Amino acid sequence: MRNDLRERRDRADMSQADLAAAVDVTRQTINSIERERYDPSLELAFKLADHFDCRIEDLFFPESAD
Repeated sequence: MRNDLRERRDRADMSQADLAAAVDVTRQTINSIERERYDPSLELAFKLADHFDCRIEDLFFPESAD
């Protein structure tokens, strides 16, 4: 699954550690999601979307979407 988490985090001027603390996961989890090596649980995807005040679909999209 592709995502634009890093772009949103950069725009918010947040570190990976800041975002990890905000959604109660490790910095490594945020790093793995940004590198598209790990797909978040639905619960975590909702937390991330809520944090950035957007929909899950605005953060995560299938590989085929361009």
